[in-house]
Amino acid sequence: MGLLERCQELFSSTNLYEVLGVSKEASEAEIRRSYYKVSLKVHPDRAPEDPQATEKFQVLGKLYTVLTDREQRAVYDEQGVVDEESDVLRQDRCWEDYWRLLFPKVTVQDILEFEKKYKGSDEERDDVIRLYVQHEGDLDEIMASALCCSQEDEPRLCGIIEAAIKSGEVEAFPSFTQESDKKKRARRKRADREKEEAEEMQKKMGLSDKDDSLVMMLKQRQQSREKNFNSFLSDLEAKYSKKSSKPQKGKKGKK
Repeated sequence: MGLLERCQELFSSTNLYEVLGVSKEASEAEIRRSYYKVSLKVHPDRAPEDPQATEKFQVLGKLYTVLTDREQRAVYDEQGVVDEESDVLRQDRCWEDYWRLLFPKVTVQDILEFEKKYKGSDEERDDVIRLYVQHEGDLDEIMASALCCSQEDEPRLCGIIEAAIKSGEVEAFPSFTQESDKKKRARRKRADREKEEAEEMQKKMGLSDKDDSLVMMLKQRQQSREKNFNSFLSDLEAKYSKKSSKPQKGKKGKK
């Protein structure tokens, strides 16, 4: 059975872009991030209750290699078909090794280094403005989705948004400009509670700030807090992990 048929069987669509939840015009970076998030949801270790998890994971790996291979993607975009005989799809691969090669585990040091470069950068500004427009000024949603963001960062992020509104870059959404004091107080209380819970969990687990195990605690906390799998660590792994265009050959995929 070909790749498109397998996509239809497992994901109810033969549209490779639709399976990943991106548009046909998506950049390679966007495809990479979407592949990470979708594949993470069906990873056999994270979805043991799904009997088709392994198959889905392998199919997503093949789909990703097609959309990130310039020639394969051009053929698919123009003709709507996949060259099943191409080297890209005929290679025997261990898709778990391939996935981990693309997305190596993030350490606490990775997070700290990224945060140092990210805060105050043009990239952060662009992300904040995008979230402001996406959530139509809802600061609760913006704060929950922004990278490297804590309650202490709220005034700074608000300053970024206010400057963009003043310059006419974005419209002034009432949910932002007219936010009630009650909602602001509720957000502060929620942030304080989350901070206390994180510190308590850290003590119970006997973790230090330099302990790599802290990453797992952060991941669990962020994943439960944010919507649509838009967690800080997911985005960080997908966006800033090492790239590898030529995975090792000769390893058979898991069955």
